[in-house]
Amino acid sequence: MTDPHADTSLKWILRLVGGVEVCAIPFIFFPQGWMDAIHDRLLGLGPLPDRPVVEYMARSLSALYAAHGAVIVRMSFDVRRFRPLIGFLGWAHVALGVTVFGSDLAAGVPWFWVLGEGPVIATGGALIVAMSWVRSPNSKTPAQVP
Repeated sequence: MTDPHADTSLKWILRLVGGVEVCAIPFIFFPQGWMDAIHDRLLGLGPLPDRPVVEYMARSLSALYAAHGAVIVRMSFDVRRFRPLIGFLGWAHVALGVTVFGSDLAAGVPWFWVLGEGPVIATGGALIVAMSWVRSPNSKTPAQVP
């Protein structure tokens, strides 16, 4: 299937997904007190446990999100070259979204969290998969790209 705007649309959805994930960078460096305030007052989840593993997990997950987002943004600058990997990435996001949805339900997090995380990740992944199948008329296959 071809569409003259397919590569441009794919670039922008990748930049959106990656850009949102890169926004995790500040949370790598937030003081523990700020993370506690967000957890307790903003999210309404009570005090953040003051344990080393909790702080480690919060900072490590933020760093992982940021690194993953940076890779996605990088791929957006050459969708022809990375198209096979982009398709895989989309399917991985669909699977991750379903997994996170189940995890959020099991953990008992608030409804806005359950609906705002897993389904959004899976939907973004489905969009990436769909857009990676559509090619611009002048797209080359990865084997044709130098």
